[in-house]
Amino acid sequence: MKNPAVALIITALLVLALAAPAAAQSGAKSPSGPAPRMPDGKPDLSGVWQIPYTPDMSKALGGTLPYLPWAAQNFKEYDPGKFDYTAHCLPAGWTRQMNTPMPLEILQTRNKVAVLFEAFSTYKVIPIDGREHAKNPDPKWMGDSVGKWDGDTLVIDTIGFNDKTRLDTIGHPHSTSLHQIDRLTRTDLGHITYEVTIDDPEAYSKPWGNKRVFNLRPDWELMEYSCEENNKEVTEGHIK
Repeated sequence: MKNPAVALIITALLVLALAAPAAAQSGAKSPSGPAPRMPDGKPDLSGVWQIPYTPDMSKALGGTLPYLPWAAQNFKEYDPGKFDYTAHCLPAGWTRQMNTPMPLEILQTRNKVAVLFEAFSTYKVIPIDGREHAKNPDPKWMGDSVGKWDGDTLVIDTIGFNDKTRLDTIGHPHSTSLHQIDRLTRTDLGHITYEVTIDDPEAYSKPWGNKRVFNLRPDWELMEYSCEENNKEVTEGHIK
């Protein structure tokens, strides 16, 4: 580890993962059956989903990413012991939220998909009514997203990020030019295949990404998450 504080942060997140609903440790399996559909025939992604904790997005790529020089230097110098924005309860950002150990819930209508995150008690509403991105969107923590269907796959296209977040816990950087594409396919009743592509021409020489599987947990409800309460990372001085 670059700094003992890194180990502390990762340990804290692992504790949160273990503190998920008791069913997580019970070996309960996701239900089986065909993927449900909306009245218009589109797959219904609704449900509470257990998502795999992905603290290091480069791990699936052998631990290396196609950095441009400034991004490589930025990552090399990154030290969450000096400052980690999530320890100060600032929004994790769209990419890093999808990497947390806490579950998320998807709510779906004909024209919108809402993603509710247990982590940081945040949410994102994605229009799927055919609209385009806003012109020159203001930089946001969660970016500006629009969705569309590609067959049975929901494609979420996101631009308009600020530069205040990291892609994952380990601290991979991005710029305001980040263009993220998420593809969600409900393969059956109990599973969603999730594929993310990171396209940031100011930070990386080519697009890259990874693929995971979300598991449906009908026995779970999202828990209350208050980052400010008992935040020992700050109150005990672990993070400056």
